[in-house]
Amino acid sequence: MAGNTLGTLFRLTSFGESHGPAIGCVVDGCPPGLVLEAADIQRELDRRKPGTSRHVTQRRESDAVEILSGIFEGRTTGTPIGLLIRNTDSRSRDYETIKAAFRPGHADYAYWRKYGIRDYRGGGRASARETAVRVAAAAIAKKWLKERYGVVIRGYLAQLGPLKIPFKAWDDVDRNPFFAPDLSIVPELETFMDRLRKSGDSVGARINVMAEKVPPGWGEPVYGKLDADLAAAMMSINAVKGVEIGAGFAAVEQKGTEHGDEMAPEGFLSNNAGGILGGISTGQDVLVSLAIKPTSSIRLPRRSVNIRGEAEAVATHGRHDPCVGLRATPIAEAMLALVLMDHALRHRAQNADVVLPTPPLPGRPSGD
Repeated sequence: MAGNTLGTLFRLTSFGESHGPAIGCVVDGCPPGLVLEAADIQRELDRRKPGTSRHVTQRRESDAVEILSGIFEGRTTGTPIGLLIRNTDSRSRDYETIKAAFRPGHADYAYWRKYGIRDYRGGGRASARETAVRVAAAAIAKKWLKERYGVVIRGYLAQLGPLKIPFKAWDDVDRNPFFAPDLSIVPELETFMDRLRKSGDSVGARINVMAEKVPPGWGEPVYGKLDADLAAAMMSINAVKGVEIGAGFAAVEQKGTEHGDEMAPEGFLSNNAGGILGGISTGQDVLVSLAIKPTSSIRLPRRSVNIRGEAEAVATHGRHDPCVGLRATPIAEAMLALVLMDHALRHRAQNADVVLPTPPLPGRPSGD
């Protein structure tokens, strides 16, 4: 299986399956000298791990990270960093009834047609369990970006099914299990999820993620556009079906006089471009929004076929997220961090000596 590596200079290669002994990754290209310990990575993993509330899968994984290489006397050495997370609470028996059938909305059929074999236990390699190692690797990127450039990456749940969530305060985001930026709406979200869970159905979500204090100049003008790489990285997240940069699809209804971000000596006057023009960062906040589909694993019977092409009703039992978007905020932040880290190193390699007389334009605060 190809396609397990992300990045050019800062490279992440992941391995493992949902119900295998462990998942892990190799991070190559991290500059030497970064102070790093397991606790730096564990903080991010704890934000994503399952079993944190009644509204997500009750699979109980500690997601304890082990650093296998690349660190000496508390600092990165510039050599590959090996990270391992052991699976301790997999229940493969939950999937015995669907090992010869294809779950609607899942990658079961596509995997079968491509490889002629599939790991039916929790989706195997296609499981969102793999995203834990992305979050682990991105913890390294987040720390380096913040220390080197002051870049701050954060996100929040902007919509849960039909419920749009107004942005109130960043402080609220990590104070509830939904990553909602408004604590006052949490009771309504809980009621909605309780009813959804009892019904056996699932729902989608929208996640907004942003990077503040990104310097201008990151990204390439043609095939390595920053927004193109971000879109590809975000689409690699399980269940993501749509990506917007800045105004996104709202640009369809905007006029040029409205969409084009005007500039003044004091800075940009708007940020419809999402901090990226011509594939290159402008110095404004980088803004990305993701559309996440409803969870495909539901206990309600759905029409499908088995490996012999015969009609079969498929219901998935076990421990599943009624809305995978509830744990997606740290994952979206991770993909943003990984891409920015890669482009920071690429820009430094080619353009570190560029000196300009033009002062940088301050970015317009995005707020939400």
